[in-house]
Amino acid sequence: MSRIGIIDYGMGNLGSVSNACKFLGLDAEIITAPGALDSCRAVILPGVGAFGDCMAHLVEHNFVVPIQNWIAGGKPFLGICLGLQVLFEGSEENPGVEGLGVFKGTVKRFEFNVDEASSLGPAAGSRFHLKIPQIGWNAVTQKRPDCPMFTGIADATYFYFVHSFYVAPADEAIVAGETSYGLEYCSAVWKDNVFAAQFHPEKSQAVGLQMLKNFGEKD
Repeated sequence: MSRIGIIDYGMGNLGSVSNACKFLGLDAEIITAPGALDSCRAVILPGVGAFGDCMAHLVEHNFVVPIQNWIAGGKPFLGICLGLQVLFEGSEENPGVEGLGVFKGTVKRFEFNVDEASSLGPAAGSRFHLKIPQIGWNAVTQKRPDCPMFTGIADATYFYFVHSFYVAPADEAIVAGETSYGLEYCSAVWKDNVFAAQFHPEKSQAVGLQMLKNFGEKD
């Protein structure tokens, strides 16, 4: 059981994640059925698109309970972008749709407007001019520098983001990284065997490859 399973549930940036793992020499394989988890030592859940669509696909492909059991069993898990968001209880993107519920909290939409920015005064800067989705490079402040996923990565390193929603954990202790985009929001979480990021390591050049390497070295 030496391989890393990249979960294919019908939507996600599988190619770029798989290619990044291959470049690093990691034994990673795209898996399409829950039973394939039995031969994996670690799992990556990538994701692009809408929260509701993602959960519908996970249900359709019978991955919900196996993923929950995998995490509860203490096995290495990496969530990327939407793969972070679905770990929470729900999202403003699709109200009423339940997430995996691994962490308490919700997923919120970026909402910037003139009135809000004005009420905040000069500290708001040009907040209401920020574009949604956030697309491009942004810094990640390490709130948990002891997190093994940050090994070899300097604080405030820039990673690549593409998203309109962000997670709001109920438990601040799981916040591993924060990013500023009109507000300070959680851009990475870490608890025991679970690490998940709003940014895309597989698209973040050398620092992203270092993060994937760190994950690949986890037992």
